[in-house]
This record gives sequence, structure tokens and C-alpha cells, in this order.
Amino acid sequence: MKGQNVGYIRVSSLDQNTTRQLDGIELDTVFEDHCSGKDINRPQLIACLRHLRKGDRLHVHSIDRLARSLKDLQELVESLTEQGVSVQFHKENLIFSGDSNPMHKLMFQMMGAFAEFERSMIRERQREGIAAARKQGKQIGAKPKLSSEQVDELKRRVAIGDQKKSLAQEYGISRQTLYNLLTSA
Repeated sequence: MKGQNVGYIRVSSLDQNTTRQLDGIELDTVFEDHCSGKDINRPQLIACLRHLRKGDRLHVHSIDRLARSLKDLQELVESLTEQGVSVQFHKENLIFSGDSNPMHKLMFQMMGAFAEFERSMIRERQREGIAAARKQGKQIGAKPKLSSEQVDELKRRVAIGDQKKSLAQEYGISRQTLYNLLTSA
């Protein structure tokens, strides 16, 4: 029995282009995620894993498109091959089916470790960038919705009994934001 050729494509953000991944490969079904690969909790990956059956082949552009963690990567591939699904990584030219050779397994683990290392380097650069921006006095995160004078006015009006719901509407903020402002120092 010949199985399906199933593709899994992932990019990290909505504005990234997926056309280069698995271009020219004949696929029966394609699952596409637009989110981080930091974990395996991705809607289309979950749908893909549910779809795959014994005899199918999962096609992935490269190892880091499937997972950024070596642990997640190994668990996914081992689980799939145990179910009789083969996994092909096109960029690395590796195919895993239950009978993969030791050299493929070594290459797979090395490439997975590099993907995990790259992810940790991205996080480290991000932390350094945020720290440098804070040191320069730059705003990190969303700008405050209200000035300190407006916050003081809100607190005064709540103290005299004005309705919180109407105040939130008047100032163009959510009630949760209003409550957060009232409980902050």
C-alpha cells in the first residue's frame, strides 16, 4: 500500500514567505504554520500529526522547520517512525524510517543540536538588545495609554464615586487597564 506524501511548512511570522519550502515536490497534502518553532504546540503541526498514517512520508524543508529543540525533534521523528511514517528533511538530504542507518542518526542529532543552539543564541541576542535599549532609556513594550496626570484624575474620580465602566469608555481604555492603573502604586 502506497501512502501519502505530506508536507509540513513553517515560518516564524505571518509576513514571511513559504514558497521556497518544499518547492517542486509533489505533495498530496500540505500543513502550514506561521509561528515560532520553540515548542511543538502548533495548530497545523498537530493537525499534520493526526493526519499521518502508516506508509505515509512526511516532507519537511529542513530540521529547524520541524523543531528547534533537540528533544522535541527526536521525540517527533521517533514517534512517527514507530508508527510506520517516514520523515524526509530535504535541505539536509536525510530520510528516517524505522531502519535509518547510524550515520543518518548522528547527522540528525548534530543538526538538531545546531538548531537548538541557534534558538538559544537568538534569545541571548534578544535579551542583550533589550538590556542595551533600556540602558539608553528607550521605551520597551507598549507605551502607556494615559499620562500620569490622566491616571491621577482617574483615581480621583473613582474615589468620589464615578462609575469605572463609564470612566474606562471615556478614556478609551479597557476596564482591566483601569483596574491595573488603580492597583499600581
